[in-house]
Amino acid sequence: MTDNRTPRTPRTTREHGLIVLDMAGTTVADGGLVERAFERAAERLGVEPGSADHAAKLQYVRDTMGESKISVFRHLFGAEDLARRANSAFEEAYGELVDGGLIAPVPGAREAIEKLRADGRTVALTTGFARVTQDAILDALGWQGLADLTLCPADAGGRGRPYPDMVLAAFLRTGAAADVRDTVVAGDTSYDMLSGVRSGAGIVAGVLTGAHDRAALTEHGATHVLASIAELPALLEHADQEREPGA
Repeated sequence: MTDNRTPRTPRTTREHGLIVLDMAGTTVADGGLVERAFERAAERLGVEPGSADHAAKLQYVRDTMGESKISVFRHLFGAEDLARRANSAFEEAYGELVDGGLIAPVPGAREAIEKLRADGRTVALTTGFARVTQDAILDALGWQGLADLTLCPADAGGRGRPYPDMVLAAFLRTGAAADVRDTVVAGDTSYDMLSGVRSGAGIVAGVLTGAHDRAALTEHGATHVLASIAELPALLEHADQEREPGA
């Protein structure tokens, strides 16, 4: 298995040279597996299906799509040992669902990543899941090696979104952009948008293939809203042209 935690040497430093992409909901269609995995995990920890407690916890999971999963479980279960048990149960349940063939690429996502890299840009894939789950997704899709770098919260000090840590880790590790404003962040949740804004990224693009709608993405800082990640290469080509002298 390729260990993408060690980045390749960037091909060049250029305008909009670093592209940091979310996975589930942005480049990967998981068909609501987060909710299904949570329900399995919650039941294992004694949360009664159909109860008011179960409904409240599930709603919180929906509201915090994009956040580091261990942070979500710390909020829901309080004690660190319970949070870690819940997170482990969730990761196990999600992995089982992934192994069952219940994920797929967002249409055009692989082609978009390949186009971005062919244009000389460096691509990092980020997630709120643990490394073991991220690798399971990459393996299931045949995406190991597709991007220049993959990051989970533990690879960037342990804090996931809405903190900017994974974006800044990608910036520091790859050296693909001379200025943090030449970083591009794309995702489907308000947490992705906040992470991008807080990192200082010049373009923070929301996509409408996942958890949150245009209003939520815009409210939390999206500079652009796209129908899907497939539109990102064209957006960046246009942005590059606008920055050319005399444009």
